[in-house]
Amino acid sequence: MKRLLLVEDDQLLAETLRERLQKEGYFVEWVDRAEMAARVLVEQDFHLVLLDLGLPDGHGFDLAQRLREIPRQIHTPFLFLTAMNSAEHRLQGYELGAEEFIPKPFHLREVLLRVKHVLDNHVKAQIWAEADLELDWDALEVRSWRDGTWKREVLHPRDAKLLRLLVERSPAVVSRDEILDRVWGEEAFPSSRTVDNSMVRLRQAFGEPQAGRLKSVRGVGYQFDRRVDHRPDGRNPSPIDSKIETESSGSLGSQPGDKKGEQR
Repeated sequence: MKRLLLVEDDQLLAETLRERLQKEGYFVEWVDRAEMAARVLVEQDFHLVLLDLGLPDGHGFDLAQRLREIPRQIHTPFLFLTAMNSAEHRLQGYELGAEEFIPKPFHLREVLLRVKHVLDNHVKAQIWAEADLELDWDALEVRSWRDGTWKREVLHPRDAKLLRLLVERSPAVVSRDEILDRVWGEEAFPSSRTVDNSMVRLRQAFGEPQAGRLKSVRGVGYQFDRRVDHRPDGRNPSPIDSKIETESSGSLGSQPGDKKGEQR
């Protein structure tokens, strides 16, 4: 099931959108504040983010910029749903990387078609993530939270293959013989020392304290620890901590009594 994040402070509009998107088979998480959206984006994976611009505690453009600072959301597409639809707004939105810029009021069917189009053209990046560690299998990257910031290290393809094997088999211990067979194969003529050297490189990429997740089991092999670590302050690590016409009739996104010039 595709997971969508809807960031919209208009409750009636948000409930209508969420209900219709859910009927199409999507899971929809709805928040009405930029701060809440930032927290959710750090903690959960999404296939698409739908952003309003005029939020009570911030601007949708700022949130879109921050989206790309969150390692697990680097490849997540987003679109804007907003009444701020001047040429300048649209250009800025597209410059930030928006897939679509849909002005309010809008037709519900149009939104559904555009959402489907964006999802059909984007394959969610393969990322394994916990509070202080993210493993991007597509980019062959380890991203770990150290010294108050995210550190990134690019892995050798063979090391990444070994790491993925350990992660997918966790909490089981994987023997050296299985690792040699699954990662190197017979034609490469590796030795048990080859595995040890690969593990040394992986621990260096992880850094402390995350390197402790890669455990040696004497006489057997290696194991990946899936424990969930948090920062000493008790918060999840975040690079941004500091800082429709319905199918029958009518349009969504406009409100009774809206006056000219009052846009969200």
